[in-house]
Amino acid sequence: MIGSLFRRLRPERPELDARDEDRERHMGTRIREHLATSGADPARCLYVCGAFHAASRVEQFGLAADAPPYEIGPRTGTTWRYGLIPSSYSAIEAQFGLAQGAVSLSAAAWERALTRHRVTPYRLRARASGGGASGGRPRRGRATAAADRPAPPADRLAGFLGTPPEPEGLDAEELLGWCVDIVRLARRNGYLASTADAIAVYETSVLLAGVRGRDRPTAYDFEDAAVTCIEKGAVPGRRDVRRLCGILLGGDRIGSVGYDALPPLARDVLDRLAPLGLNLQARTNQRALLDLDLRPCPDLLWILRRLLGDVARPIMGARRLGERSIQESWDLAIGREQRAIVELGYEGVTIEQVLEQRLRRDAWAPTATAAAALEGVEEAVLYLGGGRLADELGARAVELLAAERTVDHAPRVVRQVRRLLAHYRVTQPALPSWCEEFVTAGYAHYCTLLPTALADDDAGVRQVGAMFGFLFGMESLALSLGCDHTQLELAVRQAHPEVPEKVALLWAAKSRLGLLSQDELRERCAELLTNPLVIPAFPRYVSGFVQALESVPTLAPFVVEVVSRAFADLPDAVLPPWLPRLITTLRADGGGLLPLLVREAGRTFPATLPALDGWVPPWSAERRRSPAPAAQPVAAGPVAELLAAGPASCEAVADLLGLDPAWRPVAEPAAGQLLARQPRTAEAVARLLAAGLP
Repeated sequence: MIGSLFRRLRPERPELDARDEDRERHMGTRIREHLATSGADPARCLYVCGAFHAASRVEQFGLAADAPPYEIGPRTGTTWRYGLIPSSYSAIEAQFGLAQGAVSLSAAAWERALTRHRVTPYRLRARASGGGASGGRPRRGRATAAADRPAPPADRLAGFLGTPPEPEGLDAEELLGWCVDIVRLARRNGYLASTADAIAVYETSVLLAGVRGRDRPTAYDFEDAAVTCIEKGAVPGRRDVRRLCGILLGGDRIGSVGYDALPPLARDVLDRLAPLGLNLQARTNQRALLDLDLRPCPDLLWILRRLLGDVARPIMGARRLGERSIQESWDLAIGREQRAIVELGYEGVTIEQVLEQRLRRDAWAPTATAAAALEGVEEAVLYLGGGRLADELGARAVELLAAERTVDHAPRVVRQVRRLLAHYRVTQPALPSWCEEFVTAGYAHYCTLLPTALADDDAGVRQVGAMFGFLFGMESLALSLGCDHTQLELAVRQAHPEVPEKVALLWAAKSRLGLLSQDELRERCAELLTNPLVIPAFPRYVSGFVQALESVPTLAPFVVEVVSRAFADLPDAVLPPWLPRLITTLRADGGGLLPLLVREAGRTFPATLPALDGWVPPWSAERRRSPAPAAQPVAAGPVAELLAAGPASCEAVADLLGLDPAWRPVAEPAAGQLLARQPRTAEAVARLLAAGLP
């Protein structure tokens, strides 16, 4: 009867019917084969299945059927795993295509029928405690009294099962409860509902049931009546009345699995979190406060956070490279999300094993990238302590980087490798071998792709800027590992971009390599500002210079100078239409690097408004033509003599700093006499300086 009810409640869907019927033919055929091979007596066998399949209409169903056996294909190579998974009413409704709340209404009707007929359902008894399988207490009232009476004879039971149910009329108490509850729920969600609306919903439900030819209102009649009587025009909140009816009638119940029936992984999680002293199988959120004494517990919780998301949610604390929180606070929903943990148990025995398998699967996937492999290395270090797994994932990242033909993931690669190098330099005496291979392979790889990326329209300015950031940021390490600096210079000379952003990036790279002086770069920008055809595209040049700050941070004063010159030189007819384009371009392309530019502007411009009147920009011609301060005599000695003998180094440093190198006359003050009496210190400094001179 229950199975036929499920079949009738489900909408007609041919694809679902065909799939269910094939499943039932398969079950019937397997039952017949087992009875034929084992010789068991069918009268002493128990057939356990879902209620939906108990009223099957396939021709192979039942032992009395004479239909030909269903042909079952050969077994596949799949390894099946069996276990209990907690289900819910909503999952059953989704599986069989039922309307929302159908199982809840059926359960409510079942409970009312038990009370009306004064019968007690048969419940399985636990083998150890003798209690019910559901763990609930025995039924009270008339049902308990009925349990004490002797069971009805077989003929009485047969007569009861063979008699059709009596037609039921209107259940006024149930319908009245629905009407009162929906009005109360509507008030909580902002509707101006009253008792009159509850009465209107009641009468309209009865009216709709009569119009539709039903003896009693169903949940669908009640829902339509509630929408008609309560939802008058607009919806005041996020939920309409139909959604509120679904909440009221579609109450969900989620099952649970006991500790002994859990897979090994779920039991291991509960055992390792037992020191918290919480009821982890409860449906509510559990708040846990952890300190240094419970160090293994947060390690497990961070892995749960990585694999299952909101099952474990950190309130206080973080897990990053080189950072460990002294105290952490967590919200745990392990009991409510038991299904996810049980399904996780099918992937491995421990949660560390599952994480390792997933990291390997992601790194060796067909769509894996070097950035994803580096993220796997970071997660292996954070959650599993690094070791052999981190080295394997790092070696895989080297392979993936060498195989890439685009620079789409260059920003992620640069961020990840910088964090990992900083971590290994602090925590280990030497870099792992895969880090050295990644730096050398990345240096050669990006040098090879640089001319193509600068000329390719599909490569964005951020990707090209990240390439320069890798090449200039890792250059010292790459050169120490055997890379050739000439390769980078040749790549820069071979590049001929046409996009303004990439042109500015190339100019910044040439200034970093010494191929373009600061004065030449200043002249080129001045020519752009004097060309009326280039002024609309000048914000794109500025965006390229901003992107170059990641690889050439010393260019920040020059970018401030370029923007300031644009504000000073552009006429009022050009500047107001030009400003929105500049703001949107910088926000879109250089949002992460703008703070560096703002700090440099704060150091350049005066801090107060009165000081602005007499302020002279450091790049102005007046500032450059100002006379140098009077030369003061310096003390003579080995250091002064060495600097005077090799002035090229001092002049180069002064040129980089924007100063005019003016050599001061040598004198012999008291400091010089002191150096003459103690020459060994000055000679040691002179030897150190001489070692750095060409």
